Amino acid sequence: MMIVRTATSADAAVCGRICYEAFKAIAEQHNFPPDFPSTEDAVHLLAMLIEHAGFYGVVAERDGQIIGSNILDERNPISGVGPITVDPRAQNAGVGRRLMAAVIERSRQRGFAGIRLVQSGYHTRSLSLYLKLGFNVREHLSCMQGNAINAAIPGHTVRAATLADIDACNDLCVRVHGHHRGGELRDAVEQGNATVVERMGRITGYATMIAFFAHAVAETNDDLKALIAAARSFGGPGFLVPSRNSELMRWCLGQGLRVIQPMTLMTMGLYNEPAGAYLPSVTY
Repeated sequence: MMIVRTATSADAAVCGRICYEAFKAIAEQHNFPPDFPSTEDAVHLLAMLIEHAGFYGVVAERDGQIIGSNILDERNPISGVGPITVDPRAQNAGVGRRLMAAVIERSRQRGFAGIRLVQSGYHTRSLSLYLKLGFNVREHLSCMQGNAINAAIPGHTVRAATLADIDACNDLCVRVHGHHRGGELRDAVEQGNATVVERMGRITGYATMIAFFAHAVAETNDDLKALIAAARSFGGPGFLVPSRNSELMRWCLGQGLRVIQPMTLMTMGLYNEPAGAYLPSVTY
């Protein structure tokens, strides 16, 4: 018999191992690099998310053994799903559906305006599951990676973000997306990871990092280019670019970056067509 329950910090080691093994197995089946370089990295991430008050985790158990987990980011008006993973030995038996149903219900109970996720473009089974659950495809994404660019865009100044910048950044995000991501932004500022770009003395873009688990919002592509070019590295497997933003994609490729894998942004509930330039995180 399978049950789904709230995750605890004691579950992190098992959930992290399963997370690493599951992502590694599906990536290697399709000849792509895994999202996590080691079991330790996955365990560290799951422990951090489970213990963070802004996240809600669930695990699936069968006969007392954990066989999968899922995480819901609750820091913003829109909730975000992931990572969701199922033990490779327990897949194709409805575990993923149960884990998804649990966080969808949680999101509805907590009154979030919408729920979003990003899935690996080569993973057709997860795409099919999410469509059946009611998610809509919104963007094809390209995960980009490479050496730091270490350049500046004329007329654009990039600096570390401060707590005093949060309101301006949230206003910008509302103009571009119709909602803010203030909880996530505050975490990034307090951790010293966030940056802003200024043009003519005002903030025209920000990034929580240029990384897989981070997002950026800007008025124009040049503002995004400035944030990307100033990054010291691109965290994790890389950063995500909407593939239909051909100008930005061509610029990234021209800087020597390469496409690592295709991904898909999917949404349920509130969604506004972006009215500016942006980089999604692996959550949304």
